[in-house]
Amino acid sequence: MMNQPNAICCPMAKKVFWGMAIISGMVLASFSQHGSVMATSESSKMLRHIVQFQFKADSSAADVQKVVDAFRALPGKITEVADFEYGTDNSPEGLADGFTHCFLITFKSEEDRTAYIKHPDHQAFVSILKPHLEKVQVIDFWSAK
Repeated sequence: MMNQPNAICCPMAKKVFWGMAIISGMVLASFSQHGSVMATSESSKMLRHIVQFQFKADSSAADVQKVVDAFRALPGKITEVADFEYGTDNSPEGLADGFTHCFLITFKSEEDRTAYIKHPDHQAFVSILKPHLEKVQVIDFWSAK
């Protein structure tokens, strides 16, 4: 008689064990996958540095192009720049408030942004810009998707 309950108990215990093992594996896989997604999204966040310029009315097209070219050269000189984009306003809304040029500089960290701002090549660029600058607007943010 002792063998009979054990015979019934063992297959049932095996089923419970394997059921729990499968459920545990699924839960761990879910947490593991969620954790890796979170790690990826956290590590993929980038620091965006948006700079908009309004140039002085007496600055020529050649003066403005000299500033644009100097700005465009910075990513090749400052390794902390992760990405760089720029363009001119073409919005049909008419809300640019005189700002015509927009630059988007991307950094991986606040330390990279600080190194960029203090970099001698950035400072040299600012000296090229200043005689032609009417207004500037700078907005920084951590990207979120």
